[in-house]
Amino acid sequence: MSTLRQLTSDLAAALATIYPTQEAESMAGLVLEHLLDLTPLQRRMQAQEPVPADVQAQLPALQARLLRHEPLQYVLGEAWFMDLTLEVTPATLIPRPETEELVQLIVQEQQEQKTELSVLDIGTGSGCIPVALCRTLQPTQVTAVDISVEALAVARRNAERYGCEIDFQQLDILTETPRLGPLHTLDILVSNPPYVLEKERALMRPNVLEYEPATALFVPDHDALLFYRRIAQIGTTLLRPGGALYFEINEQYATETVALLAALGYEAAEARPDIFGKARMVRANWPAEAAS
Repeated sequence: MSTLRQLTSDLAAALATIYPTQEAESMAGLVLEHLLDLTPLQRRMQAQEPVPADVQAQLPALQARLLRHEPLQYVLGEAWFMDLTLEVTPATLIPRPETEELVQLIVQEQQEQKTELSVLDIGTGSGCIPVALCRTLQPTQVTAVDISVEALAVARRNAERYGCEIDFQQLDILTETPRLGPLHTLDILVSNPPYVLEKERALMRPNVLEYEPATALFVPDHDALLFYRRIAQIGTTLLRPGGALYFEINEQYATETVALLAALGYEAAEARPDIFGKARMVRANWPAEAAS
């Protein structure tokens, strides 16, 4: 019977034929941790232990899926976001580190607020943003919308897993406006909308292009700010005076996104860098003395 170390090494070697060595090793470790319900430390400590035959029997099918460039998170059915383990399916985008940074920015700016908080997440996908905000800020009212019925089903299960009360709504944000609960206005409007240009398809890895939902990724080349414009317009009517808007963005359009918000009347609009120094976030406030 093969040991945990041997199986991890064999899987990593197979994956290294299509992934960089370090990434292949990380993926192999995560697969074995998932199958055996181990932490990384436990996997290392039990490296010489034999792996049960029923677990070994699952590896060929998983390896075959990974070698077809299917994302690891879809193969395992889960993704990791901040301190959360979330269900993901091909109906949802896989949460990214830059989205974690967006949530961390919101928490940093909003955690001292003493009033009841109302949050709206547009294009919620797996629900990673509202669930994380629910856990960290404990807002009074959370609304999350998406065009995909299938994605919303996943988001609901993730919210239920962590005991978060979130009002999920299915709608097309380009033509419809979310319905708010009894607080009526928003303290926080956040969105990670589609922002990858169609012409950028050729630059994308197969595990993204062939598996993740195109409706959550791509925006027309001729209107890169399509979703930002519409969401910002919605914010002018739903945000309370002094409320905040947060976007994850395509770094190519940071200047244009900030200018768009300023033109609509937002204040303190600015791009923020991620840990790699790329402008991947924009934040702004609706004026505290907003005109009616």
